[in-house]
Amino acid sequence: MIIEGDAAAVLQTLPGQSVQLIVTSPPYADQRKSTYGGIHPNEYVAWFMERAGEMWPVLRDEGTFVLNIKEGAVNGERHTYVLDLIQAMRSAGWLWTEEFIWHKKNSYPGKWPNRFRDSWERLLQFNKQRKFAMYQEEVMVPVGDWAKRRLNELSETDLTRDESATGNGFGKNVSNWVGRDLVYPTNVLHMATECGNRKHSAAFPESLPSWFIRLFTTVGDVVLDPFCGSGTSVAAAIKLNRIGVGIDIDKDFCHISRQRVDAATLESCKLSLL
Repeated sequence: MIIEGDAAAVLQTLPGQSVQLIVTSPPYADQRKSTYGGIHPNEYVAWFMERAGEMWPVLRDEGTFVLNIKEGAVNGERHTYVLDLIQAMRSAGWLWTEEFIWHKKNSYPGKWPNRFRDSWERLLQFNKQRKFAMYQEEVMVPVGDWAKRRLNELSETDLTRDESATGNGFGKNVSNWVGRDLVYPTNVLHMATECGNRKHSAAFPESLPSWFIRLFTTVGDVVLDPFCGSGTSVAAAIKLNRIGVGIDIDKDFCHISRQRVDAATLESCKLSLL
């Protein structure tokens, strides 16, 4: 379902405790002025927190909010609005549980006088409480070729827990990896950007929201994108047999999103008949 309107108002119409995952990439500060009005970096936190306040009641207590955002440069230095936003979210009761990094494997080359090209973005995870729904097994990855070499011949010390030499409490038992084909991933996601912009200036790849949808939801859960743009998150949710809800203030983006939602629904129906 795609709803046209400002998220601040539309969110008030959604049922409380109805959404399991909010995953979104809102307009960044002072970007895409012709579409979203270009929120100035100094005003961004207040603008976003008005909408975050409406997200709180619709998100289930065990739900998760994933925010894709990256600060830009203003007057030759990185602005602090993302860091300020994290502090504001925490002050409002949100728990800043984790931070993932999206490494853009195919970021465009370029040349700037005082910095290199951006090839990563933040994915901030917020929760309402310490215990939340998380299905780590759904995003496990192959253990890798290193295991075949490293685990072929174990030494005596590999068979017991090897405590860190720094005394920080961390340790490892190499023998625990024997026989494992899959392991848990890191918090760095290596994914290419969306090559076709889908008539949107900042469309992210469908694999990005799909990863978080699999991690934090199960079949039938509601996934919400309050700044859905071209509808990537909503389409990803539908393809994974979740209920996708998107909100966007731009009429044209809503039209594009509805087309993608219809295509995703048709694809899911065909797959269910196989």
